[in-house]
Amino acid sequence: MHVNRISRARGRTALGLAVAALTAGVTAGAGPAAAQPRAAAAPAADCSAAYRVEQKLSSGTTWRMCWRYDSKAGLVLDDISYQPKGEPEPIKVLNSARLGQIHVPYDDGSVEYDDLTGFGFAQGLMNLAPGECPGGTIKTVKVPDAVNPDEPNVKGLCTTTRSRGHAYRMQGDTANKVYQAQGKDLLVYTVNQVGWYEYMTEWRFQDDGTITMNVGATGSLSFDDYDAGDGRGWPIGKGPRAKATSHSHNVFWRLDFALDGSSKNSVEQYGSAVSAPATGQEAPSVKTTRTKVTKELAGDAKAYRWWRVVSAAGKNKDWHERSYEIVPGTTTRYPGRSYTNHDVYFTQYNKCELFASNNPGNCGAGAGTSVDKWVNGQTLTHPVTWVNVGFHHIARDEDQQPMPVHWQGFSIVPRDVTAMNPLTPADLAWQNGHWRPRS
Repeated sequence: MHVNRISRARGRTALGLAVAALTAGVTAGAGPAAAQPRAAAAPAADCSAAYRVEQKLSSGTTWRMCWRYDSKAGLVLDDISYQPKGEPEPIKVLNSARLGQIHVPYDDGSVEYDDLTGFGFAQGLMNLAPGECPGGTIKTVKVPDAVNPDEPNVKGLCTTTRSRGHAYRMQGDTANKVYQAQGKDLLVYTVNQVGWYEYMTEWRFQDDGTITMNVGATGSLSFDDYDAGDGRGWPIGKGPRAKATSHSHNVFWRLDFALDGSSKNSVEQYGSAVSAPATGQEAPSVKTTRTKVTKELAGDAKAYRWWRVVSAAGKNKDWHERSYEIVPGTTTRYPGRSYTNHDVYFTQYNKCELFASNNPGNCGAGAGTSVDKWVNGQTLTHPVTWVNVGFHHIARDEDQQPMPVHWQGFSIVPRDVTAMNPLTPADLAWQNGHWRPRS
């Protein structure tokens, strides 16, 4: 169930929310790690210490980035770099990473909302208690266009580390030799209240180079959004009459890659065809095909299809092009709007194209205000990646009270960023490529 939108809309309108963003500088990043040919090193970090995040995990991996807080998108992470052990320099991954929209249409067709650009998502930043950031640091955020201009500072950004379980496990050559390691993550998150909902925006930076982006919805079921007669809701409480209105959460993320310090990345799509066993074969065969995406694309996830963003500036120690693969999470694609009809978009960079729907910027005559309108045949020289993950929320008795967090998100996973597993133990470092057991 969603929120008391009508009451909230009146409150937000009265505040006259502006669109100005808080500028906090940009951050660190350097050129490619030990590889040839090498790209020129990116400029040194130029954000102040208050806006810098640098964390060396116990496994030896260091993540660096800067943060700022936008008046509509909320938390924005800039100049994100990754340095696993054995790499002498940071490897730049992203210019910026941010939410691109939270679009919420109701099943009964009565209303739909764009929480970032229409309903004060950023201004709803919540103070975090120390117990919500165990072992970490809570940073103070100056919220642009704060609800109370006299109190713009919110202790609302948590940076901490967490274990995620096994990073790997491998039985060695003898029964008494086991290689195993427990993975570690840097976690960066905020909580923003929009009406009855509280959105947890979580960024997980793993020690193996993976970045996982999640939005979790929690908070409370609105007592106003019940309709016993629309035939669409789910009964909550005693008997069958009080039905909570169902709705969707369509969350967009916007990623601006800069692999090895260059924005001139390329995009590739891979697809595989499965054929029946040929004569003499025991099993079906699979052929995988690479298609270079040279122009803007609205893409649909399907079996055996995936995309990667490829560096134009650096290679790993095996002379393979560095890239990041997009790994979609579980999604329910919402067919009701043109911009939610696809799972991923690659658009040519335009500084005014910031939100996937209800974009407030003036992008020129006929440009449109949603991401689907920006896919118009431009050549991709500086691609921006948009990922759409949907969740259809049909409330249940267990959603009260409070509502458990329901998560939606995706990951970007390094593909050939390093020549081997960045967490490889020293005893196995020689086993690169087509290795043979030592005598």
